[in-house]
Amino acid sequence: MIGRRRRAVTAGVMLISAIAIGAIGAPFLAPNAPHVQFDDRAFAPPMRLHVMGDGGLTAPFVYRQVLEHRVGRRFRADEATPVPLRWFAGGHLVSVPSGQEPLLILGADPIGRDLFSRVLFGARRSLGVALAGVAGALLIGALVGGFAGSQGGRTESTLMWFSDFLLALPGAYLVLVLRGLLPPVLSDWEIFLLLASLFALTAWPHAARGVRSIVSVERARDYAEAMRALGAGPFRQFLHLLPAARGFLAVEVVLLVPALLVAEATVSYLGLGFPSASASWGTLLQDAANVRVFPEAPWVLAPAVSLFLVTLGLQRVNPETSSTV
Repeated sequence: MIGRRRRAVTAGVMLISAIAIGAIGAPFLAPNAPHVQFDDRAFAPPMRLHVMGDGGLTAPFVYRQVLEHRVGRRFRADEATPVPLRWFAGGHLVSVPSGQEPLLILGADPIGRDLFSRVLFGARRSLGVALAGVAGALLIGALVGGFAGSQGGRTESTLMWFSDFLLALPGAYLVLVLRGLLPPVLSDWEIFLLLASLFALTAWPHAARGVRSIVSVERARDYAEAMRALGAGPFRQFLHLLPAARGFLAVEVVLLVPALLVAEATVSYLGLGFPSASASWGTLLQDAANVRVFPEAPWVLAPAVSLFLVTLGLQRVNPETSSTV
């Protein structure tokens, strides 16, 4: 059982590390700029990598894509025109020679932009907003819940009443309403800060309730009674009791990151988040809204697959959740 748990944690760490490396190294790993549109490449399929040529084993290459039917969006690989790959050239890990076909690892979106590059750059915005929102929510929740649990009495009742009031409000709708009250056109950096702040303000009550419960239990233990008998003030009690909630806060990360990723996708899908030109997983999912596209271009679901992989990796990394696997 222990060995199985360790393997699950190791797999989760590797998966999350790969996603993090992809997001951080997007400018180097992406073969094309995320905003560049390529002519006659709307819904172009992924290009297959080949290592076998006429003379046997050769350096990796791809075949040139040819648009056969514009309305039907049918492409074929021109096996008479191989396109060699360039490695570590032009500031990219892999690319094709200048003037050749665009390298489309995951195909193209509805207007001919490289989907693989957009997924990598989108990870920066989506994961960045989610992580910033989680950090803010856990910080506020730990402070409010820890102080309420360590003090008890009227202070605890007042703070928990306020958190219960926010919990009673639908979080997703609250974010949409607050975002809708602000100017619709903002810069990417302003949208990032705005969404992270809104997510933190709507998610902190979940953490506060759990931290308050744990700290309240700790407050009744002998060491806490001795601490108060020695004259420890509210701040010192808070510092000594809060560490008991570390395990709970770690589990909250697993729960909040996927939830905030979905929240970002919802807000961007409705046009209140990042604009379409600025790739995020939420804006990319707009292209997958038409179910008729799936049979012809299933690669547009790549952002949804990315969301699933993040959730899966976090569940494996966290010992509290992976222990049940």
